[in-house]
Amino acid sequence: MKLKLAIQKSGRLHDDSIRLLKECGIDISNGVNKLKAEATNFPIEVYFLRDDDIPQYVEDAVADIGFVGENVVYEKRKKVTVVEKLGFGKCRLSMAVRRGEEYMDASFLNGKKIATSYPVIVENFLKEKNITAEIHEISGSVEIAPGIGLADAICDLVSSGSTLFMNGLKEAETILQSQAVLIRNNQLEDAKTQLLNRLLFRIQSVKKAKNNKYILLNAPNDKLAEIIALLPGMKSPTVLPLADPGWSSVHSVLNENEFWDIIEQLKAAGAQGILVVPIEKMIV
Repeated sequence: MKLKLAIQKSGRLHDDSIRLLKECGIDISNGVNKLKAEATNFPIEVYFLRDDDIPQYVEDAVADIGFVGENVVYEKRKKVTVVEKLGFGKCRLSMAVRRGEEYMDASFLNGKKIATSYPVIVENFLKEKNITAEIHEISGSVEIAPGIGLADAICDLVSSGSTLFMNGLKEAETILQSQAVLIRNNQLEDAKTQLLNRLLFRIQSVKKAKNNKYILLNAPNDKLAEIIALLPGMKSPTVLPLADPGWSSVHSVLNENEFWDIIEQLKAAGAQGILVVPIEKMIV
């Protein structure tokens, strides 16, 4: 038995999806234009599909699981379950208006025409804000809509904002933060659920490793208690005596979000020779 995974066949999520599988120790060999490939060292086969189609394939059990953007999951409203956020493909779905216009809040959109490829998400946003507006669904090149008189505003995915700028627009309000997620079929049988749990274990280990750094430092023994208090680690720091009397080597793990603040505190507490090493996998 094999787990059937659907991923984007090309585009922004494809390469990151393949990279994640490789980091999980799963080798996928997909030749040019192949729509299906099997792993050589894990019971999984991968289908390469259009991003917009993945939720439907997972709902219909053609695929058991899928890697897909959150924005697509919410837009398609298929009967699938989001199991895990994958940490890549981050972007935001935002309202944008002409650069010269003043957008204070969503009330600006009352009575306006909005062009978007995400009519379901936009409709829900307008209902939440009690706004009445006309939605024009466009499959691509949404940014040109205001310039050709088709719409007063747009709602589209934004990463850097450069495309908006080139079309005389500005980002006005973010309505959804999105990233790649793992979705599953709601009727997944037990044997495949066990395979999914094995895959999840690997994915979570890779994600934890990316969010943490392994550090080694030298600490004077009279400052050891103060330095250890700054380093919770996975349970507690490892402390080893150095050949130089009065000094110890301290090993620990730091979260990326706290890293620089704690490094500064460690230096102030007397730590020396601080080494920072990336972690490939992290099992807790």
